[in-house]
Amino acid sequence: MRIALFQPEIAGNVGAVMRLGACFGVAVDLIEPMGFAWDDKRVRRTAMDYIDHVEVVRHAGFDAFRATIGPARLVLMTTKAQHSLYDFAFDENDVLLFGMEGGGVPAEVAAAADDAIKIPLRPQVRSFNLATSAAIALGEALRQTKGLPA
Repeated sequence: MRIALFQPEIAGNVGAVMRLGACFGVAVDLIEPMGFAWDDKRVRRTAMDYIDHVEVVRHAGFDAFRATIGPARLVLMTTKAQHSLYDFAFDENDVLLFGMEGGGVPAEVAAAADDAIKIPLRPQVRSFNLATSAAIALGEALRQTKGLPA
């Protein structure tokens, strides 16, 4: 299982997702361009020393990223999806794709995903923070596939 961030805009969110990946043993793919200058100090502030315990792969764009995942299923996490992640059957090789904090993913990226699911929310609110969404989705996916650390 992997987490992929499409053109993330906030260094702190990337750091938090990297820490999440380190804790669960899940690699993180960063699909550029990012909305901030990559600076180990900025990202390390959130990821702390966990940054040394996670595999991070940066990709020049979506096509370059897509070419690296082979037959793995690309699962888009989006508030626009109709189906809940709690009704979805995850596979241990899934790649969980999260869009930009301010606008998700473009239509062509959404169309390239194999599935799209959402985290159910109360109707009065829009969405979770990116790192919170990643933690909820990854936790459920690893629980289902028995991939949680012992």
